Amino acid sequence: MGQNMGETVKFKVEKDSDIDARKILKEVSKALEEKGYNPINQIVGYLLSGDPAYITSHGNARNLIRKLERDELLEELLKNFIEG
Repeated sequence: MGQNMGETVKFKVEKDSDIDARKILKEVSKALEEKGYNPINQIVGYLLSGDPAYITSHGNARNLIRKLERDELLEELLKNFIEG
């Protein structure tokens, strides 16, 4: 075998190149508004906690937002803020 089973192994799954963080955030925001939620508050709650219950399942929003890692979403938001 030769591999120490006590070692931590890190691997990275290839990202789906078709996933567009901006598009997902817009669709999720729209679904939250349609259900009467404040999209900013709900998305911030999700980003801070990781709890998908902050995102409505309406319009497939919960499944959409979970296609991206939270750090990817934060990166997109910060990039857009800075580049403004």
